[in-house]
Amino acid sequence: MFYAAMTFWLLVIVFVAWGVHQLWSGMVRPRVVNSILLPGTLLAQLGRIVGVLVTGGTVNNTTLMKDDEAGEPQTDQKPQPKIPIVGSILVAMLPLVACATGIYWATQMLGGEIIGKVADQTVTQKLPMSLAAFWALLRDSISLVERMVDGILRANLIDWKSIAFLYLVICLTVRMAPLPGNLRGSLGAIVLVGLAIALLGSAAPSTVTALKGSWPILSFSVGVLLLLLMITLIVRGVVGLIRVLSRNG
Repeated sequence: MFYAAMTFWLLVIVFVAWGVHQLWSGMVRPRVVNSILLPGTLLAQLGRIVGVLVTGGTVNNTTLMKDDEAGEPQTDQKPQPKIPIVGSILVAMLPLVACATGIYWATQMLGGEIIGKVADQTVTQKLPMSLAAFWALLRDSISLVERMVDGILRANLIDWKSIAFLYLVICLTVRMAPLPGNLRGSLGAIVLVGLAIALLGSAAPSTVTALKGSWPILSFSVGVLLLLLMITLIVRGVVGLIRVLSRNG
């Protein structure tokens, strides 16, 4: 059940990150969004390049942001990864791994104070198997966001470490949204990683202990993305309402 829950929350991270990125790109020029998220964009693009090279592909005409309106990262792959199916999954997985590694090191180096204030509020390690458990999961998710906001407000926001940590976490979590053409590969990568970790955990129980030790970081990433999604939806709704009222006025 633990491995299934971990896979579920990783899928939540990818889908919510994708939704936040799409909503931001709908309100602001996508090139501006990707420029603001530059640290995450850089790590994700590096991960994809490494994935292409490892799977036998050739990387040409690589840019962090294309010159068109979308401004998305670009990598021309000629030829395509030589490993069937698994190659595409690996190319999609390494950007996620790169961003997750960046979140881990940002937490270790800069985010100790903030993480410490919300470490006891984590997402569930069991999947909901009933309607009551599903509603409990939703309530716990709201509580996570509430506790995270409270922890951020109680942190020393004047300290450059806190500001840098929050900026990096936002960039890295939002840029866990699949890169163009990588959506199916990203979903396949998460399922594959979940299965691999489950097999590894059965063979080496210490793996479970290590993964549970990183659960607060995963929970914090979920909380950040849920908070960003809530704020974005509120802002988008208010802007839409103002536009409707101005037209009818």
